[in-house]
Amino acid sequence: MKGCSEPGRPVYLSRAKNAERKLLYTWELIRMPGSLVGVNTLVPNRLVHAACSAGAIPELDAYNSIKREVATNAGTRLDLRLESLHGKVCFVEIKNCTLVEGDAAYFPDAVTSRGLKHLVELERLAATGQRAVVFFLIQRMDAKVFKPADRIDPQYGCRLREVLKNNVEILAYDVHVSLTRISLRKRLPCEL
Repeated sequence: MKGCSEPGRPVYLSRAKNAERKLLYTWELIRMPGSLVGVNTLVPNRLVHAACSAGAIPELDAYNSIKREVATNAGTRLDLRLESLHGKVCFVEIKNCTLVEGDAAYFPDAVTSRGLKHLVELERLAATGQRAVVFFLIQRMDAKVFKPADRIDPQYGCRLREVLKNNVEILAYDVHVSLTRISLRKRLPCEL
């Protein structure tokens, strides 16, 4: 989270409801110059799942069944498995994106072997005729475009471009962030 860790910036915490939890608070937001930024890594999966359930993502609204954390291969899980009444299946891997430089959101913000593994699995599923989507949720409001962070992890950027040529789809959405909620806002263009 290099793009949202400036010392001295105001942060917002939530108190844990579980008294047994090791830490009493969860870091939720940081106020950066251009936007509040959601840093809770649990939010993207919850938000995209809820948005899919509500039909709020037009590109993913043709499905009526949603399963979370689906094992697709030995040692590999993807975030969502969507299925239509007609048996059409779509696998979605959700990535949390907090790094913004200028007007561009970038992923990843560190080298990610796990992220590469997910791209390879999505590509494998697409090769079998199933729909496969990598979904970048940008937890801030100050980006106008999404790009792979080639200078941070050139291997991820290269692989992302390869899987897109092999029928894996990419969606990038930003959010509206306030002190009381984070909600899906709009789809951003992707520059690859």
